[in-house]
Amino acid sequence: MIDNLIYFLGFPFVRHALVVGVLISLCSALLGVTLVLKRYSFIGDGLSHVAFGAMAVGTVLNMTGNMFFVMGVTIVCAVFLLSKTGNAILKGDAAIAVISVGALAVGYMVMNIFSTSANVTGDICSTLFGSVSILTLKSSDVLLCIISSLTVIAVFIIFYNRIFAVTFDENFLKATTKRAGTYNTLIAVITAVIIVLAMNLVGSLLISALVIFPALSAMRLSGCFKRVVILAAVISTVCTLIGILAAILLDTPVGATIVMADLAVYIICVIAGKAAGR
Repeated sequence: MIDNLIYFLGFPFVRHALVVGVLISLCSALLGVTLVLKRYSFIGDGLSHVAFGAMAVGTVLNMTGNMFFVMGVTIVCAVFLLSKTGNAILKGDAAIAVISVGALAVGYMVMNIFSTSANVTGDICSTLFGSVSILTLKSSDVLLCIISSLTVIAVFIIFYNRIFAVTFDENFLKATTKRAGTYNTLIAVITAVIIVLAMNLVGSLLISALVIFPALSAMRLSGCFKRVVILAAVISTVCTLIGILAAILLDTPVGATIVMADLAVYIICVIAGKAAGR
């Protein structure tokens, strides 16, 4: 197995997958803690369906720079979902459900009616569950992912104190700086960016696992926000590495294998937390 692993690591596409996977999982874990604590765990699932619908439309229209179109649409929906407007027609989980199901239906319908591909079912399955798309990334996709991920990490570090404040006491932040809405919008934008990037890793239906599982696992081990963020980042990165390598060696779906690794670690953390009295 070790010889096989060394053999596969000699291929550029495997190294690209590992780099992209680590960066995406790291970003997902950092923001996942905030989203879980703000009771927005389901936002990843909703936005992933929006991204799927936008990707279907962009593919059918043969748009160059499809990723930028998808990211733009997802960012707009993320800002709408995470903004707290008192006169909104739909709020909270109702808005997420409507946008999520609607975008998923539109995307599926568009790909079935207008797609020129000979394997529509296979394309849809690959988009929803990740399949092998992480192993077929172009150099431009890898570069875009690296730049976007490093930008998200830098933004999180620079605005860490503000993100911490808006996570636990938004009213206090409004009273002191009156810019809580700005930071909510910032969280929405970087959430959308992460969701779009993660579609190549685990597919649109499994993205929530990258956001939720590492955060919940870390919370079973610590009650300090900073330690939880660090633990979540470590757990997510390790699970992604294990998932990608295991998928290559065992010939299993990459996205599902990563999620299974996250699930296994979560179960272990739950048991460890109970044993420690948490």
